[in-house]
Amino acid sequence: MELLRFTTAGSVDDGKSTLIGRLLYDSKAIFEDQMEAIERVSERSGHEEVNLALLTDGLRSEREQGITIDVAYRYFATPKRKFIIADTPGHIQYTRNMVTGASTANVALILVDARHGVLEQTLRHAYIASLLQIPHVIFCINKMDLVDYSQETFEKIKSDIDAVSSKLSVKDIRFVPISALKGDNVVDRSEVMDWYDGPTLMYLLENIHISSDINHDDFRFPVQYVIRPQSAEWPDYRGYAGRIASGAIKVGDEVGVLPSGFTSKVKTIDMMEESLDVGFAPQSVSITLEDEIDISRGDMLIKRNNGSEPKNSQDIEAMVCWFNERKLMPRGKYVIKHTSSDARCMVTDIQYKMNINTLEKNEEDKEVGMNDIARIKIRSTKPLFFDSYSRNRITGSIILVDEATNETVAAGMII
Repeated sequence: MELLRFTTAGSVDDGKSTLIGRLLYDSKAIFEDQMEAIERVSERSGHEEVNLALLTDGLRSEREQGITIDVAYRYFATPKRKFIIADTPGHIQYTRNMVTGASTANVALILVDARHGVLEQTLRHAYIASLLQIPHVIFCINKMDLVDYSQETFEKIKSDIDAVSSKLSVKDIRFVPISALKGDNVVDRSEVMDWYDGPTLMYLLENIHISSDINHDDFRFPVQYVIRPQSAEWPDYRGYAGRIASGAIKVGDEVGVLPSGFTSKVKTIDMMEESLDVGFAPQSVSITLEDEIDISRGDMLIKRNNGSEPKNSQDIEAMVCWFNERKLMPRGKYVIKHTSSDARCMVTDIQYKMNINTLEKNEEDKEVGMNDIARIKIRSTKPLFFDSYSRNRITGSIILVDEATNETVAAGMII
């Protein structure tokens, strides 16, 4: 069964957690004891109706304030698909949490309060979704029940978003008018918004086409581990384990090894106790080769005659989201982690900082603090093999780690 990952975003109190609670409730993905616990907490808190947001707002501080702070993950399934939901916070001081939750998403649900329309935070979340190359964005115009289910209000918000969408690099943008509290157009079609003839939110999530979002052209296989059982059953087995980042590989294909440049042919492709004829992204497999080549963690297998080869350079330009309270230091030294490889690096230049509320570049203020997004140049101590993030979300992503504290200080998208 196909897995779809989606994230929610929006301004404070736009109803993100309530929407997820409604999806779980209406799709019968909640256990009875969970529902009873939520009913008790809702009653103690003085809510007239069951507060479905409590299904995702798990931290005590979140429930007391009625907001989302951490990234909450929930899992559910329908007969058509399995889903992983990342409920991310809407506050600007938690931008880093949103980047973390949205980094692997296939779809972003951006909620807009029908009463307030498009806000700066709406643009900020849309820009982050665009920056992270999330291929599908669904704008959920929520709380339609509070504007008398007005078609005019929906069309006005849709028009405002269309006006700025040209600045975003998103392949697929959809709009759905909903009421998460009442359930209109979430799982079941609304009876009071008969003017809307589009699909419900759940129908979109179950049927949106995501298989073509993966790069099927360029075979990339970062080696994570070398398997050498050296047992009586497998005395000479030497398998290279990892996850196929993109493309496909079959037994007999010729592959190149980076950085050594040696070539060989694929002998077997193993997954658990099963031997495959073909492996493809995003499977985790073990590959054996016909020749004995010195390959270790951090190396990469590619197909030279298929698509373009990854770039090979010590110099990288990237858009980074800064996670740490300590500011980004010009000429600062960090550890860069890229796929299964890591190296020491130095930030050689801060080109500009992005104003994610106005989508303007600020080349004057280059002080990058927590939750800021900036374009920087990095030089590593050894060459890395990478693609642009727009071409490959796996081999185009990096993280920076503080050498002294071992804290992850930034996530980056290679340009």
